[in-house]
Amino acid sequence: MLSKQDNELMCRTHPGTAMGDAMRRFWLPAMQLSEMPASGADPKTIELLGERFVAWRDESGRPGLFAEFCLHRGASMQLARAEGDGLRCIYHGWKFAVDGQVLETPNVADPKFRERIKGRTYPVREAGGFLWAYLGPRDQEPAFPQLPFMDLDDDHRINAYAVVNCNFVQVIEGLVDSSHLTVLHASGLAKTAGVDLDFAKKTTHMQFDASPQIEADETDFGFHYVAMRGAGEGRRMARVASFIAPCFVANPNGDLWFAVVPVNDERCNFYHVWWNAEKPIGQEPLRTQQLSFVGLDDETLTKHGMTAATCDGPTAMGWQNGYHQDRALQRSGHFTGLASFTQEDAACSVSGGPIRDRSQEMLSTADIAISRLYRVLLACARSVREGQEPPSLRVDVSHVVGTSAEIGKDEDWRSLVPQHRIVKPTRAAQPTGRTH
Repeated sequence: MLSKQDNELMCRTHPGTAMGDAMRRFWLPAMQLSEMPASGADPKTIELLGERFVAWRDESGRPGLFAEFCLHRGASMQLARAEGDGLRCIYHGWKFAVDGQVLETPNVADPKFRERIKGRTYPVREAGGFLWAYLGPRDQEPAFPQLPFMDLDDDHRINAYAVVNCNFVQVIEGLVDSSHLTVLHASGLAKTAGVDLDFAKKTTHMQFDASPQIEADETDFGFHYVAMRGAGEGRRMARVASFIAPCFVANPNGDLWFAVVPVNDERCNFYHVWWNAEKPIGQEPLRTQQLSFVGLDDETLTKHGMTAATCDGPTAMGWQNGYHQDRALQRSGHFTGLASFTQEDAACSVSGGPIRDRSQEMLSTADIAISRLYRVLLACARSVREGQEPPSLRVDVSHVVGTSAEIGKDEDWRSLVPQHRIVKPTRAAQPTGRTH
């Protein structure tokens, strides 16, 4: 359990909070490139970490992320005119380039005035289907992360996301909690047998063991944990997931990556990326088959109020509509009565409240990874509060993976991730991975 004070410290990310300041020190996905305005099109306002920003492309295709409010007198740049190489505020005509250069100040007679000021824009990168943004102090910008799917084109990658109306930590908890999979997703896992999707093939075995052996190590990038289930004849199936601070998870399937980015303290964007260098999974029909199987298709997300356009509407999951649970379906044999994996996870996360009270929770041996998550996130917030960098900020995460494999009864699961640098192992035994 956590004190109310630590829970607030861990969960609050709006401007001026310790966790918010910590998250602003990392490169974060601001939006999917599929939703980014086309060159010269109207600007688009987005919310991130409790702040609003304006995304735009100039006529040359260069992306920009502007602070919502104009440098001059604070009118919203959402109202700005798209004019070739810059956005022009309609209030007094000040025009800004995507890099913050002030191009024109028509109401100021001094022609050199604009050279002494700079618009509030942020460093951005386009990679892996995302517009990434760095929102922290400009002189402390970290290296841009290199992730395995970033070099693949859209044909070999699937990007999708759900809007979940709760704090980001609640969604991450589900991603580092292997023991719930066999229970919550029982009906979904029962349907994986014979399904010709890589995701289904890699998860079907989890329906048979609801109490895997779980261990976790703190690492220089955050932590990794293993869930081990019997595989017969003295073998074990070891599934290793990696939490990469401040909000990323490499799934044990090895070809699935998550980012859970706070929109504000009570809403987050739950991003998914699948990739396959050989198979064109981003093409139809594979793309639609994958998204429909896990409940990330547009129709299902819209029905459950899990899109940017519907998350504030009457279809958004909540107690008023019973989280869209179909009790008749449940009585007929479906375990949850919920649409699919994504909706099952979201219902449990949202039902705990906008920011879950952790002062009364009762953690067990199945929740080792949950306690590690709290420790890592609190360490990030506390370090920044004390004027230091988040512990994992400068770590090269290109080598960090999620993976799974069968291992022998006495084989150390850490042999599957020898490249991970362990800071604090689960037990005193010397791990296979490197340590300080």
